[in-house]
Amino acid sequence: MLMMLPCSTAAALVVKVVDSKTKKPIKDAMVTVGNSVFRTDENGTYSLKSPATKVAVRAYGYMRNEEPVNGGNSIEVKLTPFEPRALYLSFYGIGDRKIRNSALDLIAQTELNALVIDVKGDRGMINYKSSITLASEIGAQKIITVRDARDMIKTLKDRGIYLIARIVVFKDNLLAEAKPGLAIKRKSGELWRDREKLAWVEPFNKEVWDYNIKIAEEAAQLGFDEIQFDYMRFPDVKGLTFSVPNTQENRVKAITGFLSEARKRLEPYNVFISGDIFGYVCWNLDDTQIGQTIDGALTHLDYVSPMLYPSGFQYGIPEYRNPVVNSNKIVYLSLKRAQERANVPPNRFRPWLQAFKDYAFDKRHFTAKEIKEQVSAAEQFGSHGWMLWNPRNSYTNAGLKSE
Repeated sequence: MLMMLPCSTAAALVVKVVDSKTKKPIKDAMVTVGNSVFRTDENGTYSLKSPATKVAVRAYGYMRNEEPVNGGNSIEVKLTPFEPRALYLSFYGIGDRKIRNSALDLIAQTELNALVIDVKGDRGMINYKSSITLASEIGAQKIITVRDARDMIKTLKDRGIYLIARIVVFKDNLLAEAKPGLAIKRKSGELWRDREKLAWVEPFNKEVWDYNIKIAEEAAQLGFDEIQFDYMRFPDVKGLTFSVPNTQENRVKAITGFLSEARKRLEPYNVFISGDIFGYVCWNLDDTQIGQTIDGALTHLDYVSPMLYPSGFQYGIPEYRNPVVNSNKIVYLSLKRAQERANVPPNRFRPWLQAFKDYAFDKRHFTAKEIKEQVSAAEQFGSHGWMLWNPRNSYTNAGLKSE
């Protein structure tokens, strides 16, 4: 007669995640094992039900980390608190030695500790040698500004720099021209182009999703700490035609659908995922006609980055109709409004701040005063750091603390 032995329900491995400085447990840390992601409980633990050779972990407000499993039935993973304070370097800027070294000097001399680097820029080009066939087919590899991306990333990370890969999604002139069937069109059937004469592709199209997510996967494999999606939206223009009715419900479904699929496919890499949104999305109750909502973005992103450039607030905000003389209020109140609406901790937001000359009001230069006002507002709010934007990559130490 066969004896039925009781099945063991013991966990194969208990993972405990703690703050490296306070040693306190971290609740809701994301534990990645293979293609699966689990969340720690209030004690900072999660019990795996199957063996693992390594454990990768990340949590809001911390650097990511991974540890090999060297036997035993428990492992402790320490995460270091971290807030990115970043400069943006464009597709060409990262490849220009003078611009790149100037940015690195600022990082060495000031409180800056991170870079946002164009991986796929505003004109659809990818700055490194990609293995994605479609990228070569549409001309996205005609100009390579980073000859050895893996070596560059190692060099920057050896300096302790947090690296964010910016990927421009639906503004893609190269893909739209090479595959007109994917492009946004006018009612006449011709390709619609924005003020820069660049065509865009449809956010409804899953072939477009797949192409951009493949680029994000490559960036994760190269070693970037974070993937940042920009232009994850519809154009703010009326009278265009799409393959699906251009309703608010459909627009939001397209943007959140793309982000959901991106998150699912990026899970194995233990990278943070962020996305840029219009400043007025913090205030508007609809989708601002572009498919972006606070709730929709935060459902699938680790961090949301409102573009809080005072020059971009054409109509100001309640009680502050002249944004450029109220930089602090624009940043602080916009973040506060978004956080209250979304009901999430402040560290789920990391704003873009203006480091370029005003173009909409009095044409002032944004110098130390304006930079300090914006940074102070972000820090008062409690955001997960901040990022300075200058499309020409021209930065100084004005308004920044010395290291």
